[in-house]
Amino acid sequence: MTTAVSERMQQIREIVCTHLELDDAELTETSDFADDHEADSLSLMDVLAALEKKFGVTIDQGQFARMTNLRAVYEVVSESASW
Repeated sequence: MTTAVSERMQQIREIVCTHLELDDAELTETSDFADDHEADSLSLMDVLAALEKKFGVTIDQGQFARMTNLRAVYEVVSESASW
């Protein structure tokens, strides 16, 4: 993993942890936001908005359903930002 990818992943992790009110240790790349962390759609929309603001991207609402875990969120943001 390159430094840039690692930094972006860490920034995304921090946003997710903040908006889902999780400790960093609770979140894995594949833990499901809804099933494992009891996230609701409102808190996930907050994550989406924070990601758009942080990275200066617009994420298509159709991608929202894909954003179920940290790895998927990185993929969606990466595609939206053309990284």
